[in-house]
Amino acid sequence: MKALRQLGFLKLNLRPDGSPAEDGRVMALFRNRAELKKAYGELQEEIYRLKDRVKQQEGATQRVQEMLGTLETRLGVAETAYPALVFYQLRKLWQCGRELIDQFVQDLVRQQDERERRQHLAEHNRRQFTIRQPAEQQLRGAETRSMEAAGHVARLEEERARLTRFWHYFKRRTLDQRLAAVHAAATAAHAALSDARAALETIDKEPIPEFPGLSIEARRAINLAAIAYAEALCLRLVKTPLVGLAREATSRREVTDEYGTQQECEALMQQIERAQGLIQARNNITQEIKSRTERLKQVARYRGAADTSPTMDSVAFSEGDVLGGEALGAAPDSGAARMPNVLAGDTWDLFRILLR
Repeated sequence: MKALRQLGFLKLNLRPDGSPAEDGRVMALFRNRAELKKAYGELQEEIYRLKDRVKQQEGATQRVQEMLGTLETRLGVAETAYPALVFYQLRKLWQCGRELIDQFVQDLVRQQDERERRQHLAEHNRRQFTIRQPAEQQLRGAETRSMEAAGHVARLEEERARLTRFWHYFKRRTLDQRLAAVHAAATAAHAALSDARAALETIDKEPIPEFPGLSIEARRAINLAAIAYAEALCLRLVKTPLVGLAREATSRREVTDEYGTQQECEALMQQIERAQGLIQARNNITQEIKSRTERLKQVARYRGAADTSPTMDSVAFSEGDVLGGEALGAAPDSGAARMPNVLAGDTWDLFRILLR
């Protein structure tokens, strides 16, 4: 008994080990817990982002409400209502010019895109024809050789079938040797025919390469036409200060009182109304754009080979430039206001319109 008590420290674990299925469930629970914690953290971050966005939107809404309140107050008083009307009509004039140029550029892009896509497809078809022509010649040659080899085999087999007598033994053996060689040649010809057909099918299945977009030359030409259109619009208003006033109004967020008395504001609004009609008039606009585009092509310079917009200095009008001083038919030396550099001044928001 004493010996047994001394061995009592030995404890045997007689319970069966955990099953593999139970261990797998435990591991799956741990993995699911980790994934849930990760998803929870991502959702928390998304909530913080959305709350921050809501705060930003609330701030923007508050600013807009304040602006509307200020505008309502201004419109309630005649002395401040007229400058507000002038301010927003000037902004509308600027927007009208921008929309005209933007629509003009979109039309040119659509026409040029269709033209270059057709050229792209035509070039692909020409390349396909150049590659397909020798492949078709190889196929026709392979078909001819395969048919000749098959006919040779058929003739020898027919001749072999007629040699049935015992004294034809040596002739049959000679023909068998010839047939083996001819069969090998026919097999090779058939393989060459299969290869030629596969090559032609590969050419036919070759997809049309993706259209890379308008070429740099096309984008440059469209941008020059857009600059020419901007100059043409400025030319129609060059005897008035409206382009500069519209630029200033567009750059401001708040209405200004810098437009004078009620009578001066009414006169300015009449000028703006006439200006709207002038820039929207289509008479001779095509010829004006064409002549100015030709000038721009001669003087435009680019910083790099991949640039699509000319440098600002290169398109500026120089002394003695005929198109720079012909304000509504005025002579270059008549003292009329000179044309501005529409690219340097970002007139009509050109930089938003020009193609990259």
